[in-house]
Parts: sequence; C-alpha cells; structure tokens
Amino acid sequence: MDLMSNFEALQTAYKTAPYPSFSERQKVLLALKAGLQNEASHLIEAVNLDYGHRANSETFFEVFLALDTIRFCLKNLKSWMKDKKRKTPWYLKPAHAYLSPQPLGVVGIIAPYNYPIALSLIPIIYALAAGNRVMIKLSESSKNLASALLLLLDKMELNQHIYLTLGDLSKAEAFAALPFGHLLLTGSVAAGQNVMKIASHNLTPITLELGGKSPTVLSKTMNKDYFARLFIGKLLNAGQTCIAPDYLLIPSGWEDMVKEALQKCMATYYPNLMHNKDYSDIISTKQCQRLLDLVADAENQGARVIRFGEYDPQSKRLPFYVLFGVTPAMRVMQEEIFGPVLAVLSYSTFDEAIEYINHAPNPLVIYYFGEDKMEIQALKTNTLSGALSINDTMIHSMMNDLPFGGVGHSGMGCYHGQEGFDTFSQLKPIVVQSKLSLNPILYPPYSKFVYFLLAKLNGIKLN
Repeated sequence: MDLMSNFEALQTAYKTAPYPSFSERQKVLLALKAGLQNEASHLIEAVNLDYGHRANSETFFEVFLALDTIRFCLKNLKSWMKDKKRKTPWYLKPAHAYLSPQPLGVVGIIAPYNYPIALSLIPIIYALAAGNRVMIKLSESSKNLASALLLLLDKMELNQHIYLTLGDLSKAEAFAALPFGHLLLTGSVAAGQNVMKIASHNLTPITLELGGKSPTVLSKTMNKDYFARLFIGKLLNAGQTCIAPDYLLIPSGWEDMVKEALQKCMATYYPNLMHNKDYSDIISTKQCQRLLDLVADAENQGARVIRFGEYDPQSKRLPFYVLFGVTPAMRVMQEEIFGPVLAVLSYSTFDEAIEYINHAPNPLVIYYFGEDKMEIQALKTNTLSGALSINDTMIHSMMNDLPFGGVGHSGMGCYHGQEGFDTFSQLKPIVVQSKLSLNPILYPPYSKFVYFLLAKLNGIKLN
C-alpha cells in the first residue's frame, strides 16, 4: 500500500475507537515495552550496522530512555487523561467548565538518523499515550533499524497502532503532505522550513525540533572539574547531537587552559580515539566531507586547529577538531556543526558574550558553566533559547518531567512530560450550563441597572 492507503487504514482504525480507555492505552504501551526489552540487542546491532560503528553504550542508552519514557507515561497517564477543571466567571455561573484531552487521530513523526531509536520511539510513546495511531518515517540512513523495528511491531501485534516507513527527501515530502492530526519533525532548519510549507496545505499542526548552534559560555567562576561534562557532551555520538555544544565562548586568555583540560579529558575518557569502541563513526562519507570542509575553511581563514586522532580517508570515523580563533565569517560559525568539531571564541566582558548569542538565531539550548548568580540571571532574562542548562550538558533532554523543544530557528512546540501528552491531544474546552442561570439578565432589552452593575464592577466610566 502507498502512504495514503496506510494513513487511511490507521484513520479507520482510530475512528472505530476514537477514545481508547486507560487500559487499552496501557496494553499498547506495555506491548511496546516488552518488544523493546526483548529485542534490545537486535536494535543495538541494527544501529551499529547503519553507522558502520556506533558505540553500543550510546544505542543502549537510547533504548533505556525509550523504556524510561514508557514507565513515566504509565505512571502519569491516568492523571493526564482526567478532565481538568477551569474557573468560571461569576456572571456565567452556575455553569462549570473543564478541559477534556482527546486523541487527534493519526499522528505523523519524521525522525532523524542521529538518535534513531530515542527520537522515533519517544514521540511515538507520547502519541500512543494520548490515544492516537502513529505513522513514522525513519531516515534513509536507518535501513537496518527500520527492518528490526518492523519485526518488533509485527511480533508485538502493534501494526494497527504504528506504521513505519523510511526514505529520502521525496518520501519525507510525501509523508508531510498527509492530513495528520499532528506532525512532529526532528531535523535541520531547512527540513523544518520545507516540511512546514508542505504541511500548511492541510493546516496540519506541527512541532519542529530543529537544532542550530547551541553556545556554551564559560565563566571565570567555572569549576575546572566540570570540563569533562562539557567535552563529553560534545563527543557523544561523535557530536551528531542537536543539543551538543556547538561553540564555546571563553574568557580572553583561557585558550591554553581549555586546551589542557581537553587533553586531560581525552586521555581519561577517550584514549586512542580513532580505535576507541566508545567513539562513534559519522553516519556517511558525505557528512564526513562536509565536516572536513568546515575545518579546512576555518584553517584557511586563520583558525588554529588542534586535532585529536589521525584521519583515515577509508574510514567514516573523524578525529576531534578544536578550532581556536574562529570568526563569524567562517562557515563553522554560520552552519550547525553536527559533528566532532568544536569552535572556540573569546570574550572580554560577559555582556559581550550575551551580545554575540543574541546576534545569532535563537539556539535550542544555552549551556553555562559558572557560579555567578548575576551572569546566570542575565542569561535567563536577556537571551531566548529552548532551554538553559547550568554546569552540565545534555541532561535536560533526559528529564521526563521537563518539556523539550526549541524557539524561533531552533524549533516550535515541545514534547516530553505532560506537555508531550498535551501536544498530541486536543484539549477540548467543555462548558455545562445549569438549569438556573444568570444569563437572562444579559439578554435584551438591556436595563440601566445591567449597564451600571457591569460598569461599576470593571471601573468603566459612563457618561
């Protein structure tokens, strides 16, 4: 069947049970949980094959996060499904009002290659918890994972709830053109713009999880023991992470300190980098070349390049490059890096660092390392980003009870937590009027008393 036929099949299944009970949703989530637990090794190996080499620990943690999301949703689902009482103004009483969360129907999810298990299954889990059916398109780079997931769905008899496909740009465009109840894309800014344009023809509500250039600001008050937290956040998945530190803003004169801290971190956590099993390959030779071109462009324009590891053109594994002395004119400061390349800029005053951040599109996250309360307050109030993380990297995206999303060029909308359930629900306002009502006093003909009363209560001056 083609995409539309599969969509219609899921839509028909949804219409036969448009409001699944808690026990029905629980059954689906528990089936997915059992499938993940039983097939974890196969999924990990599939991702490894798609990459060439993907650190098993990184893919294992994706499975862990998906299972933890199921646990979190099952724990909170009854509460999320309950009607939420809302206040009624006195002049409309004794009516009462509430919000009732309702499934949207068929939800579409377009997932990327970089965390193909977490970034496909976590939104699926929230969409299923909200009572929807789901269609998901995986990246064309995730062929082996797609096969493994299809087997899992078949074994757990989840095909009436989840349809999975994969493909290139043209497949993504056809997918986005379906009349979903909601569409979530995790990808690049360019992909977000394209998908949003296509989805607009159906007025499909859309959540965009994009990325961009997330800065990391080092304060003079930084605890030097925290350098590892910063660099590990960059080296996970070889930097192929939308919330990886993209560039550093460091106090002037800190270049040697940063270099020494990085050398220590590499020796401790990633010795013999190019043969370290905990360091992942780049997904494709095309992406390798793009990253090498960024480094070459910066070096040609005067950046000082520090390299960890020797590049082998026959491999998809890249050394870790740190670029000191970069300028805004370099490509590395104009594009999301999305790989093991870290750009470093210096600032003289903290206001200068904030000004640099604010000159760029809103990032998905800003990282800050330091203890200065005034600096933290300045970042909280004077910058706009999807999140602010203090003295660590990456962990905000792993907290189930926090919404995850961007703002401006880094995305729109969010999921995770209660907000994830709400994203894939119609929070339908419902009003119930009682037999006795004050409304008739607001019907014409209007007496002077009504005008006087309403004016008095709201301070309106009448002539």
